[in-house]
Amino acid sequence: MTRFRLPFSLLAVAVLAGCASVERGAALKNVQSLTKTHTDQTLTVDRSPEDLTRTNGKVAELLRQPLGVDAAVQIALLNNRNLQARLQQLGVTEAEVSQASRLPNPGFSFGRLTRGDEVELERGLHINLARLLTLPLVSRLEERRLQSVQREVAMDVLTLAADTRKAWVQAVAAGESLRYMRQVQEAAEASAELARRLQQAGNVNALMRLREQGFYADAALGLARSEQIHRAARERLTRLLGLWGDQLAFTLPERLPDLPDAPKDQPDIERQALGQRLDVQAARLTAEQTAKNLRLTQVTRFISVFELGLRRNTSNEVPRQTGWEVGLELPLFDWGGARTAKAEGIYMQSLHQAAATAINARSEVREAYGNYRASYDIARHHRDEIVPLKKRISEEQVLRYNGMLIGVFELLADARSQVGSVNASIEALRDFWLAKADLDAALIGRASLSIPTASAGAASADAGAGH
Repeated sequence: MTRFRLPFSLLAVAVLAGCASVERGAALKNVQSLTKTHTDQTLTVDRSPEDLTRTNGKVAELLRQPLGVDAAVQIALLNNRNLQARLQQLGVTEAEVSQASRLPNPGFSFGRLTRGDEVELERGLHINLARLLTLPLVSRLEERRLQSVQREVAMDVLTLAADTRKAWVQAVAAGESLRYMRQVQEAAEASAELARRLQQAGNVNALMRLREQGFYADAALGLARSEQIHRAARERLTRLLGLWGDQLAFTLPERLPDLPDAPKDQPDIERQALGQRLDVQAARLTAEQTAKNLRLTQVTRFISVFELGLRRNTSNEVPRQTGWEVGLELPLFDWGGARTAKAEGIYMQSLHQAAATAINARSEVREAYGNYRASYDIARHHRDEIVPLKKRISEEQVLRYNGMLIGVFELLADARSQVGSVNASIEALRDFWLAKADLDAALIGRASLSIPTASAGAASADAGAGH
């Protein structure tokens, strides 16, 4: 009977281990710790109708006042359905990892055999020793997988926050430009009507009237385009916020925040990015996980089935029979070479992907910082040089008009030349805040950087100067 103590001890450990519990929501807390420094927002998962009701109440409270950028990010993290689905998937992965860390359940078999008047009862108890022996290594692999998924989810959270900030900047800038273009269109309409009446009175020629009519037509077209841009920008923000129905009536500030006094100076930006970018950390963890997986494959190359079983047979004619048995797969046809080659290929693939992620991270953060500094200089040049200069020219033209040195249409022509400079100033401030959001995103993960192009406002300025 002594020889059966070890197997029964293993079964006792299995039973105790099967009763162990894992704290639900620990993965979400880890994601929260990874993202809170960058978003300063709390993540929640809607698991019941009551949770949805609370979320809707918070969203409604935030929408009662003009929506600032931080409030927009908070709503997106609360209400974006794609993010909620991703957080639910995180819970699924957490449950899978918890399941993989448990010892295998023992199996029980029962049989009844008859031979004439003889009745034989067979009882068997068995456990998968191969899984039992590799359980520590498998548990570490699954824990690393969960860590990698946590960083991927955290990256999704931060990407959503960055996209929301950019969409908010674009929507506010589009609203500001739309209001200005409405003023331009009203002024152009008044100018065209004045030119028409003056021509009827014989005070101006047809060419001058046609010029004013052409400016009015261009202003109307510019207004239509501004309305289209504003509508599209607002819808992009709405999708990220997960709003619908009555929630679509939310309001935004009338203008973007002012340009800061000075840009941030970050000379060690590459080292900072490699130290805190979540995609770099996830790639590193994936490489480590595949290395562990390669070791597990090598360990179980020849033996993938190894079972221990206990038997207890009784009969009505012979004494009780007890014993144990071991089941082992014989590697006669499959020596595990293909599995090992596959694991080695996946490992090398993960190494190359980790290296590519680091190289791309360095390049992205350099590009983002260069765009940030350049957009700041451009916006400051508009604020400190171009806009004051245009304003001074306008004041001088008004003085000349009051002194009857120029006519009303010369004054209106100068006003037209300011349309492009004002639009370019709005766009320059918008581009700075977009570059700021891109830089923040590039420091923590993947960033969707846009290639700088010539400003549409600058083109408008050139067109206005030609009248």
